[in-house]
Amino acid sequence: MGDRDLGEAGSELKLPAPATVKVRARVAALLDPQPSAEAQAIRQRPLDEQPYWDIERARIGQSRKVPVELVVNAYPVARAEIDAGGAFHEVAFDVPIKKSSWIALRVLPSSHTNPIFVVVGDKPVRASRKSAEWCLKSVDQCWSRKERAIRPSEQEEARKAYELARRAYRKIREESTDD
Repeated sequence: MGDRDLGEAGSELKLPAPATVKVRARVAALLDPQPSAEAQAIRQRPLDEQPYWDIERARIGQSRKVPVELVVNAYPVARAEIDAGGAFHEVAFDVPIKKSSWIALRVLPSSHTNPIFVVVGDKPVRASRKSAEWCLKSVDQCWSRKERAIRPSEQEEARKAYELARRAYRKIREESTDD
């Protein structure tokens, strides 16, 4: 993660100005050579039915291939297909980065990497208002589910932590561009 040649490691890459970056990864997936009856049933289910993230849902037709997508700020911008026989494959993408962004790889709807943050000109990542609003609603949803399970002696501290997260996402929402 990052550019080790520049002494960077971790989840952040700093650029002084907009540029094209090369994203390289070794990826693997494993599918049976032919979809079984159970696999066919999974593939036919709506995405809101379990199993939600299953490699069978990503199979391209009757082949043993799956798509690997490069995602920038939640939008797919490039794609490669790999054979899902369990072996590693090298994928590489050149992607123009105009503003601070997050980048990830995914095999939809099966798997998704953690993001790499590309910081351009020391400006923070502000992908979209819609994304920040989703995060804010997620904090609210999490609090509504967990509040009752928090010990009374820990309630005030937990409430403060959730409010800190809400303030952070509200700030990001206000600093973000329209979608």
